[in-house]
Amino acid sequence: MPEFDARSKEFAALNAQVLDISVDSIPSHQEWREREVGSVKIPLCSDFYPHGEVTKKFGILREGTPVPGISERAAFVVDKSGKIAFVRVYPIDQLPNVEELLQALRDLPPE
Repeated sequence: MPEFDARSKEFAALNAQVLDISVDSIPSHQEWREREVGSVKIPLCSDFYPHGEVTKKFGILREGTPVPGISERAAFVVDKSGKIAFVRVYPIDQLPNVEELLQALRDLPPE
């Protein structure tokens, strides 16, 4: 997340907004931010209740083994019409690639 925050002007120049969505509760988001990432300004959105409603619609809520009820680590680019233009699911221990997402935004057709 710090790299996304540090490169926020590049996302803004491409008319993009970075959001972080997790099935964790708001209090756990607050604790994580204080403990792990500090003053990152990216909005943290909680998909806690009803549990996983958004992540399920995006097809990234784990419902089987080994760990049901958590979301995959994934990145999406949604275009202005609301269509998913890019999706990549990453290993749970790997952060999304910022440059890959910036390139996906650059590759969107002009308005």
